[in-house]
Amino acid sequence: MHELGPIDVHQFPCLADNYGFLVRDRESGEVAAIDTPDAARITEEAEKLGWRITHIFNTHWHPDHAGGNEAVKDRWGAEIFAPEEGGKIAVKDRIVRGGDRVILGETAFEVIAVPGHTLGHIAYHVPEAGAAFVGDTVFSMGCGRMFEGDRETFWSSLQKLKALPPETVLFCAHEYTLANAAFALSVDPSNEALVERQAAAKAERERGEPTVPVRLADELSVNPFLRADDQGLAASIGLEGASPAEVFGELRRRKDAF
Repeated sequence: MHELGPIDVHQFPCLADNYGFLVRDRESGEVAAIDTPDAARITEEAEKLGWRITHIFNTHWHPDHAGGNEAVKDRWGAEIFAPEEGGKIAVKDRIVRGGDRVILGETAFEVIAVPGHTLGHIAYHVPEAGAAFVGDTVFSMGCGRMFEGDRETFWSSLQKLKALPPETVLFCAHEYTLANAAFALSVDPSNEALVERQAAAKAERERGEPTVPVRLADELSVNPFLRADDQGLAASIGLEGASPAEVFGELRRRKDAF
């Protein structure tokens, strides 16, 4: 259990490599499921904790993030907050966009538009907790595939997350860290912080522990996709003098084929 400011965050693995997150506002007892990758598992975890799910906060439309909306709503009567996503999220009660605020009990979640992985992708930032639920926009040492956006759009979204306070805890939606570390080292082999983070992640996985959440400050040192504006990294992949968006696009292209 992560105790962060006014909220408790219960994290659990589900499906092949997703993480589920149940967020409880401590004052009111209201609980939000961040995405619904596996409705049965979400319900199992909530019942085990004795928590009642009152809200669902979707980050994007992909089935491993919104596919359990209907079942969770039917079981708990939860209100669903979701991005528009071209109508691809069929079951929702309220559309939310970047700049909106959603309230869970006494806690405010700020909605950040982060298109790129999908065009309507959003993240939920909780300033009081120093936490952000970022879906598939950014991972430990990686980022999501660029399914619907372009390199300029995705890089602009990552800049929004980079601008959060460095101590912000990022709750990423998948356990991709070791694969991401291998790629990161292929493009940034002299990064000592990256070497150390890979070793730490290997030890965590060997102990059966998750490698997320991660601190933004650490990601700014080791995540090549967040460092696309670093000319040293650009030079290491043969793009010295290129724009950050161009560097990001090349990194994403290489990762897709890695």
